[in-house]
Amino acid sequence: MRWITANDHLVYRRPWLDGPVALASVVPASGSMTLGTSISLPVVRGPAALAKAAVAIDRLSGGRMVIGAGPGSSERDYRAAGIAWEERWPRFEEAVQALRALLRPGSPPFVGSYYSTEGMELLPAATRPEGVPIWVGSWGSDTALRRAARLGDGWLASGYNATPETFAETLERLRGHLRSEGRDPDGFPNALATVFTYVTDNRAEADDVVTEVLSPTLRRPPDELRERLLVGSASECADKVARYHAAGAERILIWPVGDDPFRQLERFRDDVMSRLGS
Repeated sequence: MRWITANDHLVYRRPWLDGPVALASVVPASGSMTLGTSISLPVVRGPAALAKAAVAIDRLSGGRMVIGAGPGSSERDYRAAGIAWEERWPRFEEAVQALRALLRPGSPPFVGSYYSTEGMELLPAATRPEGVPIWVGSWGSDTALRRAARLGDGWLASGYNATPETFAETLERLRGHLRSEGRDPDGFPNALATVFTYVTDNRAEADDVVTEVLSPTLRRPPDELRERLLVGSASECADKVARYHAAGAERILIWPVGDDPFRQLERFRDDVMSRLGS
């Protein structure tokens, strides 16, 4: 099943459309694709506001919405929302539970130090009895993986913080945490996001994309990004996708880079996917 996702920032180092609004705008053209956030910020938006937007997209799409949620990595978003950056982790822990209570019809209310859903009923409700699934984002620390195993319906791994080899090791640790929570690891889905993608046979062009565009934006060394992201020839990209798949990645959410993202999507479909037999 193919996905289309939108990321979430209030303010950023580059222009940024509102994530849920952008996602809602493509519902009529999305066919049967899953719609998701990768990731959304329940602390910055507030769990009630995010739940309301997610349910609206879920209903408009006929039940195809998935919330990918994380605390975010930009202090500027928190300043814009008037929330202390230092509170992001305890707030996120509660915000996911508040989201769950709001999204699942008939569930007991959540009452915490920062959020309470007592006396609230979100109407209209989501299309599915279990509500909109919440996938918890994590870069791979044990604390974050335990949180994903305890609170999430799935795991969103960070594409620029994982190689195929480290993804496999992190997935195995997540499976251990799921077993500790009494949950079936085989029934817990995952996706790798966001995997920046630029398909080109021009080696110098590929190096420029990594060193001049991605490294300053992601604040990661170029050599580190070259081994993690899908930048290079079609055969190199296909090989890396195959390695991530072999490591246990069930979905890879790509982000085309460059002035012509639609051309990059076409190249990925025609030149990379064809080498993978799909």
